[in-house]
Amino acid sequence: MSEPAAPKTTFKRVMLKISGEALMGDLGYGLHPPTVQRIAQEVKSVQEMGVEICMVIGGGNIFRGLQGSAQGMERTTADYMGMLATVMNALAMQSALEDLGVFTRVISAITMNEVAEPYIRRRAVRHLEKKRVCIFAAGTGNPYFTTDTAATLRANEMACEAIFKGTKVDGVYDKDPAKFADAVRYDEVSYDDVLQKRLGVMDASAIALARDNDLPIIVFSLDEPGGFKGILAGEGTYTRVHG
Repeated sequence: MSEPAAPKTTFKRVMLKISGEALMGDLGYGLHPPTVQRIAQEVKSVQEMGVEICMVIGGGNIFRGLQGSAQGMERTTADYMGMLATVMNALAMQSALEDLGVFTRVISAITMNEVAEPYIRRRAVRHLEKKRVCIFAAGTGNPYFTTDTAATLRANEMACEAIFKGTKVDGVYDKDPAKFADAVRYDEVSYDDVLQKRLGVMDASAIALARDNDLPIIVFSLDEPGGFKGILAGEGTYTRVHG
């Protein structure tokens, strides 16, 4: 008996951006292995649709540069510490994916040859063409830039067709749905509205970079089982940020 055909998708290559906090599960800090495994399973299910996947994971579950700076630490040092936290998360996700039989490469903007490849654009593109998941770590390699900006930069360099921003809610709302029962979700919203209304999708530099390169951002709930795959198959609830 033949296996059922994989759902069709219009996307060939996408960037998945998730926060470090998404890996915490119900913990207040660090990594929750079952949550990491669940997200890895979501990534595998999308890869099985024939989609090439890049990932950027934040480091806020371990260390957030901006918070360190606010507590009196020198900003540049705090940001570099935050970049190292993203490498730890990337290695955890690599381990979870490879446990599922998904070939994965961690590619770091800060050279650390013992644990990750250095970022070389052509090599990274080749990994994607060979159906390996590429996890870009250490942000852009520069302080003062967030992992949102790093995800948008790498998505453009890799010629991704969209950024999928996995969050705790199923799209972009006009106000925080956790605090306001009358919050309204947008099906679509423009880059300029996100900036003008400060909707908090990504930071301003990431939104501007996406707008300048006409790269759509799809905001969806990472807590919804099968949500990532469903949206790629044309189902589910999400907000599309575009021109």
